[in-house]
Amino acid sequence: MDLTIHTSFLPHDDPDASLAFYRDILGFEIRNDVGFGGMRWITVGPAGRPGTSIVLQPPAADPGVTEDERRTIAEMMAKGTYAIITLATSDLDGTFDRLQAGGAEVVQEPTEQPYGIRDCAFRDPAGNLIRINEVR
Repeated sequence: MDLTIHTSFLPHDDPDASLAFYRDILGFEIRNDVGFGGMRWITVGPAGRPGTSIVLQPPAADPGVTEDERRTIAEMMAKGTYAIITLATSDLDGTFDRLQAGGAEVVQEPTEQPYGIRDCAFRDPAGNLIRINEVR
């Protein structure tokens, strides 16, 4: 079996702020930006890697989500406990410095973890936790 991760989804509550974070701070390409019914789905991904994407989606777009669930999602996003993605880089310190200089919210500075990786963490404008591992 030959499987790979093609697309992952993260919620956003401010498309323009999310676009600025993923494009201007992380340096991702904008692959698609679709609006419908006052909502936007923005597809981004690392330059030169068209087979890997993140879709930034409105969290309440699913018609099966109840009003109570929408409130819970909004509360979890505000606390930063709703969604997480882990990225990887060969230059953790340089990446950390670039994101910090770009105004990204730092959650954790580069740290040697006891489970064998070195990583750091940020929050995107929607509160999603962005962990970045150093590839060794």
